[in-house]
Amino acid sequence: MSAPLLVIAAGGTGGHMFPAQALAEVMLRRGWRVRLSTDARGARYTGGFPHSVEIAQVASATFARGGLANRLLAPLHIAGGILGTVVRMLRERPAVVVGFGGYPSIPALAAATILRLPRMVHEQNGVPGRVNRLFARRVDLVACGIWPTALPESARAEHVGNPVRAAIRERAGAPYIPPGDYPMAVLVIGGSQGARILSEVVPAAIAALPEEILRNIRVSHQARDEDGARVARAYAGAGIDADVQPFFRDVARRMSEAQLVISRAGASSLADLAVIGRPAILIPFAAAADDHQSANARGLVKAGAAILIPESRLDTATLSKQIAAVLGDARGARLMAEAARLQGRPEAAERLADLVEDLSRKGN
Repeated sequence: MSAPLLVIAAGGTGGHMFPAQALAEVMLRRGWRVRLSTDARGARYTGGFPHSVEIAQVASATFARGGLANRLLAPLHIAGGILGTVVRMLRERPAVVVGFGGYPSIPALAAATILRLPRMVHEQNGVPGRVNRLFARRVDLVACGIWPTALPESARAEHVGNPVRAAIRERAGAPYIPPGDYPMAVLVIGGSQGARILSEVVPAAIAALPEEILRNIRVSHQARDEDGARVARAYAGAGIDADVQPFFRDVARRMSEAQLVISRAGASSLADLAVIGRPAILIPFAAAADDHQSANARGLVKAGAAILIPESRLDTATLSKQIAAVLGDARGARLMAEAARLQGRPEAAERLADLVEDLSRKGN
């Protein structure tokens, strides 16, 4: 008897792909076959997936980007992706289909709905994305990363937390070295695609720190390709030891070694922060749909694990003051790290896997 097949459908950002990868890792250990259904954009984030995961690129499109022609053709691309996925699922009959959001998850979720296969979605954010909101009443269960999540009244929901990748779980609760008069690490991450405003403000804010803090600072800064050289020059000009890259594949190590993390408030980044347990300064993306990043950040801020600076108030002086407040107070930084750790859910991927297997049994 062949192993059951799980189809995971996820869109083209790390926020969707990283929790999908975490579930894939657990399901493979449990003896399942796993296929990832995504588009060409999402396929760029599959480098960390286990090699035994089959990557299936499907036709999809978004209404949020591109010109008028792109938006007019989007329904045709999505319809083509749904049709092709229905044919494939008729042939292979996956045991469960799980969507993680983003337009590339539409074909698999729509096909599973048409064929009445067991299906669920995982919503990472405090405010559901458009695709997950669309399917919330059409799936058997909505697994929520942040609670409470605003869902349609008839949707069946359960709080599981946001799954983190194995590399993050391995460093869960790693001992925190509080700031002091010795080398200190600051990690700057703007989500899987970097963040231009962080690249513009953070180097100057760090350069403006008091000398007794600045002399010990080393920085890991994730910046977009087009911003990388400029950011590296800014740090070098201020005499700051900085590693600037478009994407850190060893973010678990860098985060566990950091005394402070400066980050957007994407759900996956916050889950990583909480599982490892590190103080953070959070700058939610102001243009995020329904301001969901501010909703994401509330839990860590309320717990005393993070400082929130709205994008509208972000400037060099404000950020530099907050960095100094954390790195200049060893006891306070240690308390922030512990508060973050207490918010972590390192078992979220296992909980989600339990729900998948339970759904499979009920479906059969």
